Amino acid sequence: KEERIVVLETENAALHLKLAEYQGLAGRSTNEVLQLYAARGGQQKLQRSSLVTQLHRAIKKRLKQDLKSLHSFALELSKEFRRQSKTCLYQVLAAVQGVQLQNEAMQMFQIKAFDLEQSLQEVTERYEKEKQKRRALHNSLVVSIFNDRTFSYFVEIILIISSLPGYFTSPSCQYMTHLFETVLVKCSRPGHATINKTFQFERVYNDSESQDAVFADVAPLLTSLLDGYNVCIMAYGQTGSGKTYTMLGPQVEGNFAFAIEDESELGIIPRATQEVFRLISEKPPGSYWVEVSVVEVYNNEIFDLLAKDSYGKVFSIKRDVVTTREGKSDVPLLTHETVENASEFLYLVKKGLQLRVRHPTLVHAHSSRSHLVVTLTITTVVFGDNFGTSWEDEQASQRLNKDVSCTFPQKTRDSISASSSGTSSPVQFEATEKIKQVKTRLQLVDLAGSECVGMSGVTGAALRETSFINRSLSALADVLGAIAEQRSHVPYRNSKLTHLLQDSVGGDAKLLVMLCISPGQKYLTESMQSLGFGTRARQVQRGQVKKKNFPIPSKVK
Repeated sequence: KEERIVVLETENAALHLKLAEYQGLAGRSTNEVLQLYAARGGQQKLQRSSLVTQLHRAIKKRLKQDLKSLHSFALELSKEFRRQSKTCLYQVLAAVQGVQLQNEAMQMFQIKAFDLEQSLQEVTERYEKEKQKRRALHNSLVVSIFNDRTFSYFVEIILIISSLPGYFTSPSCQYMTHLFETVLVKCSRPGHATINKTFQFERVYNDSESQDAVFADVAPLLTSLLDGYNVCIMAYGQTGSGKTYTMLGPQVEGNFAFAIEDESELGIIPRATQEVFRLISEKPPGSYWVEVSVVEVYNNEIFDLLAKDSYGKVFSIKRDVVTTREGKSDVPLLTHETVENASEFLYLVKKGLQLRVRHPTLVHAHSSRSHLVVTLTITTVVFGDNFGTSWEDEQASQRLNKDVSCTFPQKTRDSISASSSGTSSPVQFEATEKIKQVKTRLQLVDLAGSECVGMSGVTGAALRETSFINRSLSALADVLGAIAEQRSHVPYRNSKLTHLLQDSVGGDAKLLVMLCISPGQKYLTESMQSLGFGTRARQVQRGQVKKKNFPIPSKVK
């Protein structure tokens, strides 16, 4: 064991020697590896340094090329800028010279415009004076056309002897003849001598005359309407004598066709409407606006034929007529629709006619059982404080000189603004001038026909209608008789019809009555009654007409 221990210790010592040798070798190898790493790092540094140098050279070369190109571009841009600067400078100089020339021309135009404005103002003043003279002359002409009486506020009667298809089928008239404005009626009864009665009117038309000829006598009154006069045209006569045909035109299956191909058949209402809007179109835009109302007097009650329910549907509703503080008749809550042309007006009239009461009788298959009143109200917008006094009525001018509060429809306000824009001094409604309005009315009345109960064959409700119709027409005759006899009391309130027409019959309107009669011998009694009514109405003399005056522009300072 001891020998074994010695051997092992010897081997251990030898192993320690080898270990020391190997550790020496490992140390040397480590140093060699470090030296190799150090050598490689140096080599890599040299390589990187060479690459950076090459890249720097390439960048420098590229930069030189870019700088050279940029310099060339800058030179070209500078040349172009100088060239364009010279061009713009020339253009600016030319523009300045042009502006100077335009300023000189504008100054010349302003001088000319000022001279023209002064000339226009002088011409306008002369035109307004001539227009006032024309209105006076036109009114005198209308009076001279209808009669030779000295007063100008009148009731004129035009007699129409009608024979319309389907209305009367009597043979030709043998008992009635006329020469110019005189009508001769031969009244004969069995066992009595024949009596000749003569009637005289402003115009007499027979059944061969056209609607055009009748309207030719009506048209001058429409010019008076825009000159400031109220106008009323009514048709009176027995049932079936052609009143509705005269006022409206022919009926097609109970409805009125205002757009018929043959315009020669149109009645007074559509013709008058077209003429009024034609006259308005010749006036400055926005200076007029038109409203329409349609009512009927049925069984002594007034019904608004343009009223609308909550759904916008037109229906008939009862209204009442009152007398204002000024003594004028008025219908509160009456529907007034603004219209801009004849088509809109006739559309509303047709709507109202569809609600008018009609019942067939033995005399007329489409007999109207109510009085129809179509009112066209023209509101004239006037500016300034000076209302010119005319030779007719200075007091009326002073009364109209008061301020009137105006509520303009939207389209009318737009028209006024449009007509005012573009002028050198736009209209300032509140600051510069006071706005006033002058209202004139055209009333077109189609009266229900007077009739004999025995001849019409009506019973029941229709008989009650006939009673109210005859009583209202009798009240109208009483009113005209009271005015003709200049009584202190005129019974306007005896009937809703006369109360409604108070301003037209006894007020300040030019009244034209279209007296329609039948040429048949069978209807001699009714024709004589109508002729007597016309004669009674013709005796009315109400004095001078009251005209609503318009302003005369003051001279511009």
